[in-house]
Amino acid sequence: MGRLRYDGHSDPIVIEDETLAHLKIVIATKLRRQESFMMTWRPLEGGVDGRASVWIHPAIPLQFGFDSAEPPTIEPHRIQELMQALNASGELVLDHLAGPH
Repeated sequence: MGRLRYDGHSDPIVIEDETLAHLKIVIATKLRRQESFMMTWRPLEGGVDGRASVWIHPAIPLQFGFDSAEPPTIEPHRIQELMQALNASGELVLDHLAGPH
């Protein structure tokens, strides 16, 4: 399981490596365009929040950490699906990204 660290202060968001690799491309693309957006996910069981959201902005630090040293295979159709969903709603919802498609 990989980790997405947001803002340098919050607990990391735990995400499966393959999914995190795809998210990294989508998030980097949006931020490179200076486009902010909302990201929502369900934290792991046992956490305080049943659902959490953050505002992703180019000025807020992000760090992507992967368990595997080898990069996973990127599936272009998956990137396209993520971008279309994000562009349609303005929100990246991680609930639908729990595993490979």
